[in-house]
Amino acid sequence: MTIEQIIVLAIVQGITEFLPISSSGHLALVPVFTGWQDQGQVTDVMVHVGSLFAVIVYFWKDVWKLVLGGIDLLRLRMNDNSRMAMYILLGTIPAVAAGLLLKSSGVNLRTPHVIASTAIIFGVLMYVMDTFGARVKMMEDMTLKPALVIGLAQAIALIPGTSRSGITMTAARYLGFERPEAARFSFLLGIPAIAGAGALVTAEVISAGDTIPMDAIYAAMLTFVAALFAIAALMAIVKRTSFLIFVIYRIALGLLLFAMIYGWVPGLPTLSAG
Repeated sequence: MTIEQIIVLAIVQGITEFLPISSSGHLALVPVFTGWQDQGQVTDVMVHVGSLFAVIVYFWKDVWKLVLGGIDLLRLRMNDNSRMAMYILLGTIPAVAAGLLLKSSGVNLRTPHVIASTAIIFGVLMYVMDTFGARVKMMEDMTLKPALVIGLAQAIALIPGTSRSGITMTAARYLGFERPEAARFSFLLGIPAIAGAGALVTAEVISAGDTIPMDAIYAAMLTFVAALFAIAALMAIVKRTSFLIFVIYRIALGLLLFAMIYGWVPGLPTLSAG
């Protein structure tokens, strides 16, 4: 990849991964407007690893509590930290199961039409749940049932265009969690899934006798910076206002994709629906 490609990919992935606006929708637009080829699985996972480290750094206090909680959980000691670690792990199971099922089925959902549809549908759902949801629960009020419900929502995010952070925060708002707490749990819930995907692809690369290219490492480093900025921006926004700005953006993105698919606007690049 060229320096320009690395910078664009890192910024797009880093910012859109954690804002509830669908990273897949934006990544689908990059090759259309630039003519670049797909960056490949290794680079794709490496930029996700960069995003992972951004979450760990920003929420390092919560992550440290989860580490301590995980150790206590192994020792069968139940306390606030070990319970939260258990909820994060159990909330990850639905996404792992759904991911394996989707991979074995061979179904390809990564199409512009699917991305456009889910961007709009789940954007509207986000607005409804955020507007009418209660605002009373903190993350410390988390129990097994809401953790599993949010985990099931994360599994739905395997459908491109849904947005992992968007759907998990939507579910948390439906369950009555305050916006900052919904975002906080959403980010922490994503750690095992992103780490697992990164470890799996790294193992595949090593077993094949290949090495991770330097441009993928550079992309991961830049993604880390962009993702750190995006997380800080989102947390600042949700402390002050609603998700409405993201809802409007998602609907606009979906309509743009549909316009490119069906040629509604002369002069726009075209997209294949399939």
